[in-house]
Amino acid sequence: MEGKEREDLILFINPITAQLALGTGARRFHVSSVFSAKAKVAMSRFEPDSSINYKKMHENINIVRKRLNRPLTLSEKIVYGHLDDPAGQEIDRGRTYLRLRPDRVAMQDATAQMAMLQFISSGLPRVAVPSTIHCDHLIEAQIGGAQDLQRAKDINQEVYNFLATAAAKYGVGFWKPGSGIIHQIILENYAYPGVMLIGTDSHTPNGGGLGAVCIGVGGADAVDVMAGIPWELKCPKVIGVRLTGTLSGWTSPKDVILKVAGILTVKGGTGAIVEYHGPGVDSISCTGMATICNMGAEIGATTSIFPYNHRMRTYMHKTGRGEIASVADQFQEDLVPDKGCEYDQVIEINLSELKPHINGPFTPDLAHPVSDIGAIAQKSGWPLEVKVGLIGSCTNSSYEDMGRAASLAKQALDKGLKCKAQFTVTPGSEQIRATIERDGYAKILSDVGGIVLANACGPCIGQWDRKDVKKGEKNTIVTSFNRNFTARNDANPATHAFVTSPEIVTALALAGTLNFNPETDYLTAPSGEKFKLEPPSGDELPSRDFDPGQDTYQHPPAESSSVQVDVNPSSNRLQLLEPFDKWHGRDLEDMRVLIKVKGKCTTDHISAAGPWLKFRGHLDNISNNMLIGAVNYENDAVNKIKNQLTGEFGGVPDVARYYKANGVNWVVVGDENYGEGSSREHAALEPRHLGGRAIIVKSFARIHETNLKKQGLLPLTFAEPNDYDKIRPDDKISIIGLKSFAPGKVMITHSDGSRETISLNHTFNETQIEWFRAGSALNRMKELQ
Repeated sequence: MEGKEREDLILFINPITAQLALGTGARRFHVSSVFSAKAKVAMSRFEPDSSINYKKMHENINIVRKRLNRPLTLSEKIVYGHLDDPAGQEIDRGRTYLRLRPDRVAMQDATAQMAMLQFISSGLPRVAVPSTIHCDHLIEAQIGGAQDLQRAKDINQEVYNFLATAAAKYGVGFWKPGSGIIHQIILENYAYPGVMLIGTDSHTPNGGGLGAVCIGVGGADAVDVMAGIPWELKCPKVIGVRLTGTLSGWTSPKDVILKVAGILTVKGGTGAIVEYHGPGVDSISCTGMATICNMGAEIGATTSIFPYNHRMRTYMHKTGRGEIASVADQFQEDLVPDKGCEYDQVIEINLSELKPHINGPFTPDLAHPVSDIGAIAQKSGWPLEVKVGLIGSCTNSSYEDMGRAASLAKQALDKGLKCKAQFTVTPGSEQIRATIERDGYAKILSDVGGIVLANACGPCIGQWDRKDVKKGEKNTIVTSFNRNFTARNDANPATHAFVTSPEIVTALALAGTLNFNPETDYLTAPSGEKFKLEPPSGDELPSRDFDPGQDTYQHPPAESSSVQVDVNPSSNRLQLLEPFDKWHGRDLEDMRVLIKVKGKCTTDHISAAGPWLKFRGHLDNISNNMLIGAVNYENDAVNKIKNQLTGEFGGVPDVARYYKANGVNWVVVGDENYGEGSSREHAALEPRHLGGRAIIVKSFARIHETNLKKQGLLPLTFAEPNDYDKIRPDDKISIIGLKSFAPGKVMITHSDGSRETISLNHTFNETQIEWFRAGSALNRMKELQ
């Protein structure tokens, strides 16, 4: 390719597998002149108009660099390269709000239901940017992959039909159940260096392993982008993690983020992008970098990213996107940090010295070296016996992950040994499943005792029909997942869940105990022979091409006026949305404290997943799980609060409904990092639906704070964190000064009639204030149409 064709190819890069140069100004190309035979086979999966202009991003970067007069970090280049107004945008890390133009939107099926319902409510005819829906959350692990997938299709037929028809109607690509986990599909098909993608799942940052800025958001943010409206993001700070040395032996990419989580904690990355750099980067595979970025969600980071390098180039060639890699090479200076750029904080990790880690239980930032976990567990009273080892999930289900786990399983099988613990394997995509089956990894993992589950989220998000322990029975599981909050995986609050690498999970499943260090300890074969596992090994990518497996993609039709999207009014799974009420223009006075939450309160506590996932498209039904997992400060109980109007105790949703029916507004009071975890906007929609007006806490997680604003709620923080202690469960709360929207005063009226005033802060900008006044961001969008 040369001359004008090369010039056009550089200008227009398609962010999809096997479809370059089909954007505006490049349609005259013949497919045969651009694509490989493999690429042509896959073409039907992708939208022909999704193109990013690398040249435009380059121009934006230069405008901003000139204005700021300083070197830029990699994440700054990509974020500022997507500014709606690079010449006029005020840029101040951690303070100003940026108006951005993301390239793509991706939605998983549990959050896509509400996102598409909101998009339908907007009245717009078609999405303005390339968007996809991925069916991965509604498949429960019970028996095995094929059976569980068929059961999910039967049970969720109504929801899948809604998503498929809504996708077709509004121009959205649809990945059917069985295709795989959203983040693996994005990595294989849509992520590439320099793209900006938002996804309605907190682990969207997985795409940072391919040099992309991929950010998790709520559904209302996705609607903004799909509607062609500039998307707002507070200008992120940048945390640099400098890697030196080389990964080797038992140490894996997962250990990098487990170590970082131990350093930064679950809120240390809030409001920041974590940017990995340094000579150690080149020793990590592309999918390994994705693992690290994926679990960056557990430190509250806006996203995480690695600089473009040969590992990414190789991965793109292997997944049918060599043409994109070729053009990325032309713009490589925009895909790495400038020399001399400054970070807000720098962490240094020597990979040559890093040891295997395991984090938990109950929080992903409680980091331990694997060599110490046995002694720590004994001292802490945690169960030593490993009941189940689970590998896979969006964090660790690459070809390399499966190969390294299989290398350990093969060693055990050669000695006649199988897993002492139950063992499950979750492939990340249909492509991974088909390829590990073809190359023999799946058989090895099955032979050692593993059950291969469906290409879906499964136990990682609580979609696990676990039978081996009773609820309340204390036990230990080890996973290669990303999150291990109380009761998250199996709905059992007594399960001690630890997150680690697939290699360590496999080793501990073989040993059946936490008190096993594979670097030094021996296993015993059935023959009585003692043997030590050799360090895991595995190919980064298959020597042959990936096997794509079954075709599970539905392309939206070019003309969709005849497509019908039906929602049955009597359905208990789907419900069309009614607009929330507008602000009445006055201060909010004498509101009740629905619940004063004690300690950690994640979005799992606010809106549980697991069996509740079936109601994600029905706001009234899903609201019956609101805050049922939160601990009540008054009595240390869950889902047991006092109805201040009747004096009786009841469930949180029941009391909220009673207040709403009686015209009583209410607030929630919470602790630090309120709303950490999933991006699920149901944790904001439910309080709004049941009559909530404000959430008052010590600090918020980023996505949840934005979701609350989008739905017309007031997320407020104590100016003095100790003022949390001043609020009693039977108080009445009045928020004063809403007309001016300055940092506000709250009048607390105690039950004895005494009063005191405390100060609260907010982070609303002018646009967000209009959301509140209109009743929600969606209401405001309609006002502006």
